[in-house]
Amino acid sequence: MSLKAYFEKTKGFGVLATASSDGAVDVAVYARPHVVDEETVAFIMADRLSHKNLKSNPHAAYLFREEVAGHVGKRLHLTMVKEETDSGKIQALRRLRTPIACEPEKGEVRYLVTFHVDLVLPLVGS
Repeated sequence: MSLKAYFEKTKGFGVLATASSDGAVDVAVYARPHVVDEETVAFIMADRLSHKNLKSNPHAAYLFREEVAGHVGKRLHLTMVKEETDSGKIQALRRLRTPIACEPEKGEVRYLVTFHVDLVLPLVGS
């Protein structure tokens, strides 16, 4: 199954891990990625620790656990390739599946951060 089909059809829970240039790790809950193509995904990010870490270290990992019994899901190894603040693009993606709890605070900048998918692994095993 393609990444696009997988993330459109599969319900679950996602976590994005980033690290600063000096190795301080951050882990944050993130929605499913927006799949551009089989080698490219994007996340909408606020200017918080995960985004700040990517400024000094473009590598990240995304773990997705499916809402099924057992340990089923995917791990994506990612490298940031660009970011943009085009509110039109961000809003078009947000309309697809954004819970009210994720609404930005007034004046808060959102970034559309695009990653190259370096490696896709199952949740458990190699």
